[in-house]
Amino acid sequence: MKRVCAIDRVGVFLLLLVGMLPLQAQSLEERVDALLSRMTLEEKIGQMTQLTVHAVSSQPETVEGRHQLDMKKLRRALVEYHVGSILNVYDAAFSVAHWQELIRTIQSVAREETRLGIPVLYGIDAIHGMNYAREAVLFPHALAQAASRDLELVEKAQEITAHQMRTCGIPWNFYPVLGLGRQPLWPRLFETYGEDPYLVAKMARAVLRGLQGDAGPGQPLAPDRVAACAKHYIGYSFPLSGKDRTPAWIPERQLLELFVPPFRVAIQSGVLTVMANSGEVNGIPVHSSYRLLTELLREKLGFTGFVVSDWQDVIRLYTRDHVVASRLEAAETSVKAGVDMSMVPFDVSFYHDLLYLVRQGRISEEAIDRAVRRILRVKFAVGLFENPLPQPELADAIDGKEAHQLSRRLARESIVLLKNENGFLPLKRDVRLLVTGPTANRKSVLNGGWTYTWQGSDERYYPEAHPTVLSALQEEFGSDRVLFAQGASFDSLLDVEHAEALARRADVIVACLGEPAYCETPGNIHDINLPRAQWELVHRLARTGKPIVLVLLEGRPRIITPIVDEVQAILVGFLPGPEGAPALAEILAGKTNPSGRLPITYPKYPNTLVPYDYKSTEADDSSKVAFLYPFGYGLSYTRFDYSNLKVEPAQAPAGNPLIVQVEVTNSGSRAGRHVVELYLRDQVRSVTPPVRQLKRFAAVYLKPGEHKVVRFRLSREDFLFIGRNNQPTLEPGDFEVLVGPLRAHFVLVSPANESIH
Repeated sequence: MKRVCAIDRVGVFLLLLVGMLPLQAQSLEERVDALLSRMTLEEKIGQMTQLTVHAVSSQPETVEGRHQLDMKKLRRALVEYHVGSILNVYDAAFSVAHWQELIRTIQSVAREETRLGIPVLYGIDAIHGMNYAREAVLFPHALAQAASRDLELVEKAQEITAHQMRTCGIPWNFYPVLGLGRQPLWPRLFETYGEDPYLVAKMARAVLRGLQGDAGPGQPLAPDRVAACAKHYIGYSFPLSGKDRTPAWIPERQLLELFVPPFRVAIQSGVLTVMANSGEVNGIPVHSSYRLLTELLREKLGFTGFVVSDWQDVIRLYTRDHVVASRLEAAETSVKAGVDMSMVPFDVSFYHDLLYLVRQGRISEEAIDRAVRRILRVKFAVGLFENPLPQPELADAIDGKEAHQLSRRLARESIVLLKNENGFLPLKRDVRLLVTGPTANRKSVLNGGWTYTWQGSDERYYPEAHPTVLSALQEEFGSDRVLFAQGASFDSLLDVEHAEALARRADVIVACLGEPAYCETPGNIHDINLPRAQWELVHRLARTGKPIVLVLLEGRPRIITPIVDEVQAILVGFLPGPEGAPALAEILAGKTNPSGRLPITYPKYPNTLVPYDYKSTEADDSSKVAFLYPFGYGLSYTRFDYSNLKVEPAQAPAGNPLIVQVEVTNSGSRAGRHVVELYLRDQVRSVTPPVRQLKRFAAVYLKPGEHKVVRFRLSREDFLFIGRNNQPTLEPGDFEVLVGPLRAHFVLVSPANESIH
């Protein structure tokens, strides 16, 4: 092991002593400043450099998820080049024990063999649980979680994720995804919380409470919490073509009104890091945009944490985007725009380039100090200087009973019942089922990408205990009452004749359709239609005359219009996670009353990909857009009636709070959870208004015959829009509030009758 000189040993001792002083004796900022003052230029630039663990490893991953660090490469990165961050992209899940060994090794080199002993900030995409740890409990993906509208469960799932990460020794999560899912072709749609800015913002706040806890500004996180990363700032989720990492064209007004609010809430909630959009907005790659990364993000929204690039996106300003003429210029442009850390990730080219640029006077050392101060602030905030090592005392969160139960609850609440003709569901207990379709007997289709592997498609990685839809239905209804024929792959018919023969022996067909697991660019598609082979499977089975329940497992809403009329019931689970199959079985059996609501609009036609908050000019001749199912749609096994909708006062000065109340009654025969949603419609304004906008939601649980009064408070912010001058604007006038089938009219008045800014 390389030894440090005596004077450096004293420096390390003093640094560790300072790091361990209680915050009441020394503030976090004082600790950052004390450390920064001791750092050389080379050490500072190293902190701005992030490498993948591949770059310091000696052998590729195996199916068992084992790999070996190359200690020579690791020491060169940390000791010679002072690299401050490593991220995980190994395409195999490790055991918790292996994670702990890996992190201990990396941190021992950083602490004991470098001059200042600054720990490494290790980051990972723990997208729906600690998905790269084999023993971890995973949860539904974000799109499914948003369907639940259950902020408490979402927060708790992220708290467990943070515990799982710290058990492994990882303090930084590249999550949450706060882009709006308004482009249904986009392969990362399942990572979003849906198409509505209010819903995404509410989810963002819950996620950040779960990951980072309730530490205030300038205060360290609790030892069982992790730094979150709001991504991908900004506009990444809305590519015009629907393909990953392709150009977005977003007018300024739309950017500010729709895409900014979730990030604003994340910043107000104290998010410690932000990842930049890998693509471009209006012809400007975001990694090169001073306007977006500094003027908007920092000066207007008030972000004080650090910005990390996405994968190779600094050098891609040169190699892909062609907005700069050299690698050096790419580094210079990105840092001046506002990037603090470069996910290089395979070499130290960024380190060499940035060092050269500072020495040539093209970038000031003051700019370097600003970036490094932000990075060190996060390292202190997550407690790396006190304890950078794994925390095995949190291991109960890895595979505990509570985590499994929470995953099941979230899966139950996330599944949306889209059709239930004549109350066909739930099924009778003595029914004989034929289970068929490409998603019927695969575990990967329940989990999607970012699950044990990046793409999540290799079934070998999934634990035996994780059920498929087929095995869950066999468990629920009895294996002797459940027949199986695959019938079709994702894009071609297989044993369809066998499926037809078995259908004639069954009472009900459960047709499981959807998509294979994918993530990012490999998930690009050219056609939003469900592959025609899957339509054909349903057509062929419908000819048997047996009723069909359609189960959809998919990361985005693939069009099913040609088969909707041929099935009696439709359930969409999106990607409900490892507990999704039992949750589906419980709903089919009637043990659970479905309560999920669509977080996106389910399209009817490929050329009508319009979100729910469309403008009136986008409607067809019927004054409506031809959705298959709109945002917020979701059925139940019972009936919920609305009455007595009131807005108080019915006339109020613009900007004053309003109280909306409505009575909800369970008029059916089953108890159930029901999500009440409040929408607002501005009748006239200077910028054409959408037909409605979600402003509040709340869940109630009602027994048969029970009723509750649900109250909402609307404030000034709910009436703001981005006006013609691209500024937040409030205008008096006529409004409608919509709750369920009810509408109530009210008026905002202003003595001057002018826009209020």
